[in-house]
Amino acid sequence: MEEYDVIVVGGGPAGATVSAAVALKGHRVLLVERHTFPRYQIGESLLPSTVHGVCRILGVEDEVAAAGFKPKRGGTFRWGRGRDPWQFSFALSPRLADPTSFAYQVERSRFDTILLDNARRVGVDVREGCRVTGVLADEERVRGVRWTGPDGEPREAGARYVVDASGNGSRIHARVGGKRTYSDFFRNMAVFGYFAGGERLPAPNDGNIFCAAFDEGWIWYIPLRDDLTSVGAVVSQENAAAIQRDPAAAWRRLIDACPEVRDLLDGVPRATEAPYDEVRVRRDWSYWKSRLWRPGMVLVGDAACFVDPVLSSGVHLATYGALLAARSINSGLAGVLDEGRLFDEFEARYRHEYGLFYEFLVSFYDMHQDERSYFWKARKLTNVGATELEAFVELVGGLASGDASLTGPGAAGARLTAASSDFDRAVGRLPGSDGLRNPLLESATVRQVFQEGAILQERGVFGGPLEEETPVRAGGLVASEDGLAWVNPAPDKRVGGGQSISG
Repeated sequence: MEEYDVIVVGGGPAGATVSAAVALKGHRVLLVERHTFPRYQIGESLLPSTVHGVCRILGVEDEVAAAGFKPKRGGTFRWGRGRDPWQFSFALSPRLADPTSFAYQVERSRFDTILLDNARRVGVDVREGCRVTGVLADEERVRGVRWTGPDGEPREAGARYVVDASGNGSRIHARVGGKRTYSDFFRNMAVFGYFAGGERLPAPNDGNIFCAAFDEGWIWYIPLRDDLTSVGAVVSQENAAAIQRDPAAAWRRLIDACPEVRDLLDGVPRATEAPYDEVRVRRDWSYWKSRLWRPGMVLVGDAACFVDPVLSSGVHLATYGALLAARSINSGLAGVLDEGRLFDEFEARYRHEYGLFYEFLVSFYDMHQDERSYFWKARKLTNVGATELEAFVELVGGLASGDASLTGPGAAGARLTAASSDFDRAVGRLPGSDGLRNPLLESATVRQVFQEGAILQERGVFGGPLEEETPVRAGGLVASEDGLAWVNPAPDKRVGGGQSISG
């Protein structure tokens, strides 16, 4: 049996990030991926923290920049009570103005290959076309995996840590224990495909993702290249039968039902180049695991959690969670801190970041107050969805992270409503802004959700946060100078001073 320090299952952004971050510290890493790259994947819209934070820490930012991906300065939304579109700029922080206040729209087949090749380049033993069939474990911890190579021959490999980064279809996430809890609020379907071009928004926002709400849900419009646009509709489960009966017809009908997007595609044919020539359907349900680690095993990426994609948070949460896991693994292999404390730090921070996006998204949906729309029906969950909010309280309210900021469904519902009003007021001030300030920056809700991403960017651009890092909870840890491990905070920084879930 082959022996490694770490085995990573899955070679997407989460798997490539954690494996490279561990290999950079000199550890032996095996990455097992069932596909052969490049392979198709949805989720093409990135956030700046991935580009200027994670990619720079991993040493791959220049290669991503050279790939020619479409720059993305923010988002444009037809959403809320007003009928006019409004801009969401990444230049929210005066500390991270140009040239780092942008991300990319990426073809995931190319972007994911860049990350995986980088992992291979820094020393990861990458095995493609291989399938993990189970884990090796005893009563104390997980100690390795069973897998089959391209030839179908069964094999085994041992390691101190196993990382499950194999996505929402993971076959081994249950070995960590706990259960997946599915959100009642974000229980949607996505039907999506590609067009061979399409009209672009006026410069400099021609690379923005455009999201438009309409009666049945919302549509994304992502300019990947001048001759390629990703278009998808996120709608309720009530549309499932029609979508499954004829996905292409349902997709076309939903686009036609949203004039803002329909007009951008007037006369534009569907893409015919593979793999963009298909109309696909995905069950777009948000979920989280009640446990994210056990001794010897940790979950990252969609194996751990997924949240509604309207803010393009998928790759950010995957790579951020992977970097957190790498810090815990690197410190665990070094034997400098207690393993339980290291992985409790991973789980607390991961849940904290997921919770921020989840709450922001509930508030974001709540802002759309058209009584005819699907959103109006969904928003009622903020007031009466006790089961949903109780489950969320269980997620972040103290069982794993020790964060008791959520005290119950009533308090959570009231806070979500307040956050929605706060964001709605900030959007309402955008038309009258003088161009020298961004009213969205005045929204505590917005500042909070992008706070950790800004810290990641600062670490990538400046080699560390511009302000001394404070633990997110009492007794917590902070990142090392290189961002690849955990260390004890300075004596005067040991009281939790970071943002709580409730802000």
